[in-house]
Amino acid sequence: MTLNASKIKTILKTLRDRYPLVKTQLEHGTPFQLLIATIMSAQCTDNQVNKVSKKLFEKYPDPEGLSQAPLNEIKQIIYSTGFYNNKAKNIKACSLAVLNEHQGIVPEDIDKLVKLPGVGRKTANVVLSAAFGHQTIVVDTHVLRISKRLGLTQNQDPVKVEYELMGIIPRMSWSDLSLQLIYFGREICDAKKPLCKDCPLFKICLTKGKG
Repeated sequence: MTLNASKIKTILKTLRDRYPLVKTQLEHGTPFQLLIATIMSAQCTDNQVNKVSKKLFEKYPDPEGLSQAPLNEIKQIIYSTGFYNNKAKNIKACSLAVLNEHQGIVPEDIDKLVKLPGVGRKTANVVLSAAFGHQTIVVDTHVLRISKRLGLTQNQDPVKVEYELMGIIPRMSWSDLSLQLIYFGREICDAKKPLCKDCPLFKICLTKGKG
């Protein structure tokens, strides 16, 4: 089936019916904490990040505290999230940048966010959506994989996919769709073993679980 308005409408309705209420699974109390948690979430489950961030934010809840935290201590706390050396450096540098360049307030602007250490478009869009209520499309591995399987994109590059989806999905559905695809990827459309027999979108899937 070629991409058309009817197909997009079917995808949006199916996912909305299945996941009517969606929100980020990363626990946070402030936009800054969400920013740091999202940096930690790369190649790590949300559950594990939540366990780690609870310890981290109990001791260092804000940019001032975390920017002054010893690097080795940050590494020890976030060790279980993986890639802890690079993440710890980015967390400390990002905290310092928020403190010095933005008076300790996380900027509500994607161009300013992506200039922070360790922050790419995916992280920036998570923060803009979950912390500030903006409509954004967050392209993680689930969104990338399922968008391709459903024929919403043929691109591999997350930034190109983001802009492509922005062009075909109604703006008011951007943030929810991103989260719904993530939920759907975790529940049904696994990368290696998708549950095609249980998939409500199987009829319009281009790959039938093979791609």
